[in-house]
Amino acid sequence: MEIIIQSLGFKAGESLEGFVREKVNTLKSDRIIRANVTLFKGPGSEPQNDYCEIRLEMPGNDPFVKRHSAYFETAVTECVDVLSENLNRLKSRVIKERQAEANAIQDALLEAEADVDVDTDLEDVVKNP
Repeated sequence: MEIIIQSLGFKAGESLEGFVREKVNTLKSDRIIRANVTLFKGPGSEPQNDYCEIRLEMPGNDPFVKRHSAYFETAVTECVDVLSENLNRLKSRVIKERQAEANAIQDALLEAEADVDVDTDLEDVVKNP
């Protein structure tokens, strides 16, 4: 996974960039192509004025999270936690869809076995669920 870090309005130090890379690398998904991380300071009147935006580029919809905190490290950690939950939810949804498809195919095959007169191939079941 490629990680692109942009800091707007200030120069991010090596320690901050290293922290961001370490946290973003904890996101586990083989579908992630690139992570775009943007760090910037908000208006000066806010007490919590350090913002972090992370967009994960992956097939389909790109998950995007924006958080703010008193420190960039806290904002980055919150963003990664939310993205991790989103990826886990997406993974469980995909697994459920695959299991539903497998169950439908298995049910169709069992029905075909019950009907001795009908000759059904697996290819027919997969094409016409």
